[in-house]
Amino acid sequence: MRTAQWRKKWFPGLAVAGILLFASLYLVSAEPEEVFTPHDKAFYADSDLVAFVRPGLVVKIVSASVDPDRTVKVRFTITDPKGLPLDREGVYTPGTVSTSFILAYIPKGQTQYVAYTTRTQVSPITGASAVQAGTDSGGTYTKNADGDYTYTFRTKLPANYDPTATHTIGLYANRNLSEFDLGINLADTTYSWVPDGSPVTVTRDVIKTVTCNKCHQDLRAHGTTGRKSMEVCVLCHTPQTVDPDTGNSVDMVEMTHKIHMGAQLPSVQAGTPYRIIGFGQSVADYSEVVFPADIRRCTFCHEQNTGAAQKDAYFKPTRQACGSCHDNVNFATGENHADLPQISDNQCKFCHMPEGELEFDTSIIGAHTIPIFSKELPGTVFEILSASVEGPGKSPRVQFRIKDKAGNVILPSQMNSLSLVLAGPTDDYGSYVSEDPRATATVGSDGVATYTFRATIPANAKGSYAVGIQGYRNITLLPGTVKQQVVRDAGINKVVYFSVDGSAVKPRRTVATTEKCNQCHGFLTLHGNNRNTVEMCVLCHNPNTTDQGRRPADKMPPESVDMRMMIHRIHTGHELGFEYIIYGFGNVPHNYSHVGYPGFRQRCDGCHVNNSYRLPLPAGLIKEVQDPRGWLNPVGPASAACLSCHSGIEAASHALINTSRLGESCSVCHGPTSAYAVDKVHAQ
Repeated sequence: MRTAQWRKKWFPGLAVAGILLFASLYLVSAEPEEVFTPHDKAFYADSDLVAFVRPGLVVKIVSASVDPDRTVKVRFTITDPKGLPLDREGVYTPGTVSTSFILAYIPKGQTQYVAYTTRTQVSPITGASAVQAGTDSGGTYTKNADGDYTYTFRTKLPANYDPTATHTIGLYANRNLSEFDLGINLADTTYSWVPDGSPVTVTRDVIKTVTCNKCHQDLRAHGTTGRKSMEVCVLCHTPQTVDPDTGNSVDMVEMTHKIHMGAQLPSVQAGTPYRIIGFGQSVADYSEVVFPADIRRCTFCHEQNTGAAQKDAYFKPTRQACGSCHDNVNFATGENHADLPQISDNQCKFCHMPEGELEFDTSIIGAHTIPIFSKELPGTVFEILSASVEGPGKSPRVQFRIKDKAGNVILPSQMNSLSLVLAGPTDDYGSYVSEDPRATATVGSDGVATYTFRATIPANAKGSYAVGIQGYRNITLLPGTVKQQVVRDAGINKVVYFSVDGSAVKPRRTVATTEKCNQCHGFLTLHGNNRNTVEMCVLCHNPNTTDQGRRPADKMPPESVDMRMMIHRIHTGHELGFEYIIYGFGNVPHNYSHVGYPGFRQRCDGCHVNNSYRLPLPAGLIKEVQDPRGWLNPVGPASAACLSCHSGIEAASHALINTSRLGESCSVCHGPTSAYAVDKVHAQ
């Protein structure tokens, strides 16, 4: 009905019918090209509606020019994802398309942009004013053909502009299809040229958008305006732009380092919050941001394999870049800089060369060396060669071997910590035991250690069980120097599976992978660097496990540490609506109430693999997940996952209503082909 009303209002005459017929035929003929994914609302929309609306948005800049009077013009196109033209004003095709333009250049001898398009921002707090990079205002549009336009900037180039410098236009756009329940479609693009006709040889290309999207999934900033790429972001976030309310620079170099340092900024730890006040006086406080990877891992963002032209930019130290993380350094006085004043960037490279002879020195790589990745560590390499048991009620026998990176055998007795963890059944782990094999394992001449568990497999056990290994040696690095330190040289966990009743060995299902975790975390390492693979984590974090053994009596009831509930709640963080604290080793509380997830939690496959988040869940799962502090206790396995993100009482009530003594009925409505399929309700 809504579609028919829209058509009647905006599409009179036979011309409209022709356009719609052409669009429908084109879309049919273009199949099976995939345009939309399960993350998109359009993926689930009625095919007739999709053929009519043609959701999605693509913008491209065709050319740019400078007139003799220094007027800048840019020709651009607006299309749907299949290349069909869209009407900017939303008259001949559904949805108005809002476009904005930025004009900037890279001055000779410099590496960052300076924007021609600026605005003056006056702070109502301080009364200070600042000229900030922004978009052009008051320009004019000319329609060349369907979906083909020319924008004439109101901002003219100055009389002394450099026609030999790289000039770049940024275009960002949004298309409002909310009327059709297809959301607001976003797109952006850039175009670089040299006005005198020379080839473009100077660019700003330090970090690619694909790198940001490792964590952010689909980078977007400033609401639904359409800014989605680093290429566009760096045109406004330049050294010329300052927040007059706080005095903080919003240059990309300084702002991005400070945002990602967040709670680890020396200034924040000293009590000064890091805030930027933006459009409409909205306050963005980054003081609680915790970078998911080790902040010393510069190459996590400065990736070396994405093709960025200036991928090695972090090897060129400057006071701005280094001082944005180390913001307690006073370069004028030398405070926190070995009492060495630094009045220019020219001298930085002499102490801070790319790499020195020793780790932990003042070189870029040395100063950012993460101890557990020191090249001086001999390494700990685990192998589990076999695991077996004579049957239910018996004790499993494990054969394993430990070596260093050079292949030298390490005896179990030489380890400072070593554990073998037994858990089962693999259908859904319900219990585990951890035993230390160092004192009683027998070791052969080939370094193969044999250990028999003291614990026994339950007498009624069936199917398969698992054994995992974890541990470390304490290694002293740079002994006898002021940089001497003891580092835990931990091995990568290994897990093997074995049958307890003669049936075929069945590994535990794969819900998430370590590689997925490390996409954001860089190198996931927990519990004193002991645990570093998902396969190991799930041995203990099962549906029956809580923090009861660590939580003080006056802080009861305990909190669930079931893997699905714990991970969902940690990543939901401050959006949970309640305080989420887990007590760990040494009765230390870990408060995750302020965690902010950098991506979109609706995108379950940001962490999940194999469509493991879809319903129905596999048979054989434990039917009751312990959640003593939750709305429901115990709670069903599907509800346990969903209620860990959808944490309100309304969602819990919904789950309760749809659970009987026979189990959960979630898949009736939320199964893959159901009206409220998980993917569908999470689509954007």
